[in-house]
Amino acid sequence: MSDTYEPVKLNKNWIKDRLKGDPKLRSEYEAHDIEYNLLDELIRARSDAGLTQKELAERMGKQQSAIGRLERTLANPLGSVSLASLKEYAAACGKRLDIRMID
Repeated sequence: MSDTYEPVKLNKNWIKDRLKGDPKLRSEYEAHDIEYNLLDELIRARSDAGLTQKELAERMGKQQSAIGRLERTLANPLGSVSLASLKEYAAACGKRLDIRMID
């Protein structure tokens, strides 16, 4: 087994196909599009930095479970993550958090 971190790639075509075939699922997904997009951005930033959850947690001075919980929280429609946590996560990935309001 390799010690190199290789994240599982998100198959967006599979998701799009599932959403086409299930109007209720599509409606639920669209209602939480912001959270899912933010989660995708966080995981992409961590992956681009070549970090596992454990390595990211070490940079942030936290336990790996805290990173897993943060990522899971965004996948939960009722979840809420603080801006401070998002900024810290971004900084640990060598990124800067940028939030915008768009039309």
